[in-house]
Amino acid sequence: MMQLYPAPAKLQSLTPQRVPGRYSHPGAQIESDRATFPTIYSSLSPQALISEVLSSYDIDRVVSCHFWNRGLSDVYLVQTITRSYILRVSHHHWRSRSDVYFELEFLAFCRDRCLPVAYPLQTIDNRLAVDINAPEGERYAALFAFAEGEVPLGDVNPDQSYLLGETLARIHEAAHFFRSRYHREPLSLDYLFDRSLYALAPFFSERPSDRHYLEQAITENKAHLQALPQAEPYWTICWGDPHSGNAHFTPDGRVTLFDFDQCGYGWRAFDVAKFLHIALRTGISRKIRDAFLLGYESVSSLEPIETEMFQPLTQAAHLWSWAIAVNNAMMNNYSRLDHSYFSQRLEQLKLLRSQDWGLF
Repeated sequence: MMQLYPAPAKLQSLTPQRVPGRYSHPGAQIESDRATFPTIYSSLSPQALISEVLSSYDIDRVVSCHFWNRGLSDVYLVQTITRSYILRVSHHHWRSRSDVYFELEFLAFCRDRCLPVAYPLQTIDNRLAVDINAPEGERYAALFAFAEGEVPLGDVNPDQSYLLGETLARIHEAAHFFRSRYHREPLSLDYLFDRSLYALAPFFSERPSDRHYLEQAITENKAHLQALPQAEPYWTICWGDPHSGNAHFTPDGRVTLFDFDQCGYGWRAFDVAKFLHIALRTGISRKIRDAFLLGYESVSSLEPIETEMFQPLTQAAHLWSWAIAVNNAMMNNYSRLDHSYFSQRLEQLKLLRSQDWGLF
């Protein structure tokens, strides 16, 4: 079972491991009896990924493989003689095998139903991912065809926002029929709020009034959200991170959604609130937000109890994304976690709790 917000990784063993064989790199050689240093995160060699991972797929000759982006997973841009692909490699500290395969099976399910998502290709022996024995532990690589189109310049226009909302609703409706052999922890109140507080609270140890504010906000929001049923049609599989940066649009008006790393069973209204949260934080206009909601409700009408919960769900989205960012920064950019960072995020939470939360 995945731990969403793990404590700083503990060393599995202080016993040195031996490097099998002999490796060479510019300027040095590592002998086979030299011990490896315990590792919590490693950057995998693009050349090794070509020979050890991409060779598992029935694709044309690979021309290049470049480390493209480091987020909650490592993303590599792969170019063959005919087309481009995205190779995504999970982080050992973030996703378990069950988590990864749940998401990949769901994306394959969506593809089978002609829903416009970036879907994983199967290996020659019909697997959705390739297991990698990295220095820090097991990681999982999945290959995706590069999504047509591109992220909108500036941000989505009303037509694109409408299409994004419409597509999300179609995915929510189809997801009621999805069944997986794998488990991923649902986006429950404990998961979104309590796990987030666990990650954030240590940084408020010398700010007791602010910590109390966080705790009070969580208690009140959880009490409000108890009224939302965990049953269809309210409860389905959420994308988890719906925003324009996770979608490619083509000039002829088509869209492809990607980055379902945060997906899981949850309230469909939470996915809508997640979009609203990002839109509010980035200053997207009310017109764009309304277009998204119109697109969504052109497929699935939201009940009054769901729209009434947008404000607490938007706060849930804020706390959850904040906690994820903190844990990610602890792995690779601890310097950003200064006093001003937490003060800024706390002020954003206060705005989301205000009467004018939908205006800022």
